[in-house]
Amino acid sequence: MSFRPEPPYVHGTPQKTGVLLVNLGSPDEATPAATRRYLREFLSDPRVVEIPPAVWWPILHGIILRTRPAKSAAKYATIWTPQGSPLVTGTDRLAQGVASALTAAGKPWVVEFAMRYGNPSVASRLTRLREAGATRILILPLYPQYSAATTASIFDAVSQWSLKARWVPEFRFVHQYHDHPAYIQALERSVRSHWNREGRSPLLVMTFHGLPERSLKLGDPYHCECHKTARFLAQSLGLQDHEYRVTFQSRFGRAKWLEPYTEPTLRELASSGLKRVDVICPGFAIDCLETLEEISQEAREAFLESGGESFHYIDCLNDSSDAVSAMVALIDQHAQGWPQAGMTLSPEESATLQCQAARAKKMGAPR
Repeated sequence: MSFRPEPPYVHGTPQKTGVLLVNLGSPDEATPAATRRYLREFLSDPRVVEIPPAVWWPILHGIILRTRPAKSAAKYATIWTPQGSPLVTGTDRLAQGVASALTAAGKPWVVEFAMRYGNPSVASRLTRLREAGATRILILPLYPQYSAATTASIFDAVSQWSLKARWVPEFRFVHQYHDHPAYIQALERSVRSHWNREGRSPLLVMTFHGLPERSLKLGDPYHCECHKTARFLAQSLGLQDHEYRVTFQSRFGRAKWLEPYTEPTLRELASSGLKRVDVICPGFAIDCLETLEEISQEAREAFLESGGESFHYIDCLNDSSDAVSAMVALIDQHAQGWPQAGMTLSPEESATLQCQAARAKKMGAPR
């Protein structure tokens, strides 16, 4: 096995800290061809689809990738912006906000963002961080609740990149932040801000991305962490049990998924006489297809068709100041002990740099 050569700067130069924000991903364009490429990568991940390849691949390549791309591309087209995918551009803005906040706090760390599927890839951004001088890298998945299908897949991607690295960086991973005070506070402020602008509905529906029910039985903590997030948010807002609901969306295939399902619940609520509802997606950091199209468009239509009169979707935290503050709080917590900007190098670090510089000079390597 051959390993990547390290950037020449590493010899005799101070080491930097990098932060990589990672989101799920998006097609490069809202077209069937681009969506097919994205779905192929996404649905080929064994973390996402836990079906033996001999069974799954004929279904994926013989049916799904022949029929679904055009339908999905049409959905993406309804939310696409002149700048591109809302998920990609929103994550980019969040990363920029985090970088600015860290710099203002005296930590001019190198901040990048990546997509687990599609572009920019995890591998390309890890390489960019190394080229920028980062030898310590904090991986921050933008999934508040841990799941093997999401968070663990990012760990896989980082591990795959590391297999080719000669100098593997010191990695730290944020496992989840479903109950982090800064995250709950950011959600609370978002809801209260919406209520101040639009008024308050009798019921707040908190909808999370679904998973096959089998994942819960196999020990995935996602279901429990979603309910914990909902409970903490409800407590922060002073809601009683009857004033909020937890539901799960985005069911795929025929298997039983986590219940109750979002759209049927909204239809039932409207049919039973609920005229107004607020809906928030606390499992998504950035607005995307699942929030803007599935909830703000399709779920809205289902609620209104079933007798509801007023549907209010509450935006994701996106790149708001509260979102940036929450990310910085997470980074500060998980990067404790790492050198800060302007810190004096320890004797050991100085000796290491001098040794590297001497070795580079002897070998004729650029410094």
